[in-house]
Amino acid sequence: MKENTKLDDKRIKGIVQERYSQIAKQNSSCCGQSESCCGPSDMAEHIGKAIGYGEEELQSVPENANLGLGCGNPVALATLKEGETVLDLGAGAGFDCFLAAKRVGDKGKVIGIDMTKEMVEKAKENARKGQYENVEFRLGEIENLPMETESVDVIISNCVINLSPDKRRVFQEAFRVLKPGGRLMVSDLVLLKELPESIRESVQAYTGCIAGAMKRDDYLDLIKNSGFQELDVQGEEFFSLGLESEDAMAKAIAEEADIPIEQLNEIAHSVLSIKIGAIKPKK
Repeated sequence: MKENTKLDDKRIKGIVQERYSQIAKQNSSCCGQSESCCGPSDMAEHIGKAIGYGEEELQSVPENANLGLGCGNPVALATLKEGETVLDLGAGAGFDCFLAAKRVGDKGKVIGIDMTKEMVEKAKENARKGQYENVEFRLGEIENLPMETESVDVIISNCVINLSPDKRRVFQEAFRVLKPGGRLMVSDLVLLKELPESIRESVQAYTGCIAGAMKRDDYLDLIKNSGFQELDVQGEEFFSLGLESEDAMAKAIAEEADIPIEQLNEIAHSVLSIKIGAIKPKK
C-alpha cells in the first residue's frame, strides 16, 4: 500500500492552509462546489442538503458556520449522547461542532481542531455569536493532535482526512486520544481506482478534495491497522459535486492537468463519498 507522495508534504500543507484561509475570509465553499470558491452565499446550503443535512440542522447554526466544505453528515451517524466529549478533526468554521454541541448538551463538550488560523478565528467568533459555552476550538494539525491521550468519547471528521499527506498518522492520533470503547465516525472521499498522475499532482484537484484521496480498501486498511475494530461502512455513494463538466473547479483542474474536460467526467465515477464507523477496543 502506498499513499500519494508526489507533492511534497510541506508544500501540500502550505497549499491547503492558503486555500482554506481564503475560504474562511470569503465565507465560501471550495470542496465540492458547483460554482467557484467565490460562489453565491446560498451554495453552502445547497451542498449541505445534497450531502445529508436537514433544513433544521442548516438553520440551527450561526451564520457563516456552514461553508459547504463537507461530503457527508458525520454528526447524524455518530449516535452522540448527552455528556460526551466530542472531537472534530478539521473543524473549519465550526458547523459540525455546533450540531454536536446540541446533542451532547451542557454536560458534554465539543472540541474542534483546525490547522488554519483564520478558520479557528472564524469558528471562535461563530461560537461567541451563538453563545456555545460547551464548544472550544484549537489551532493544531490532525496529524499531531493537541489533545491528551484517552480524553474524548467520540471523534468525527467531514471531508478533511483526504487532505492530509500522512493519513496513517491521523488515524494513529485518533486512536491515541480516544478513550477505550470510544467511537470514530468519518465522512470522507475515497477512490475506486487510481487517479492519473496529472490529477494527483494538480493543486486545484488537491484543494478540491480529489487528488489527496486514497483507494477505498487502502483507506479502510489504515483504520484497521491503527487498532480500530468493528469497522462499519455505513454508507457510500458517487460524489459528483464539483466534478461536473460545467463546474468552475472542474474546468480549473482540467486546465492545470492538461486533460480534456470529458476525462474528468469519467474520473467522477471513481470518487466515492463514504461514511465509516469504528470502535477503539476496551482494555
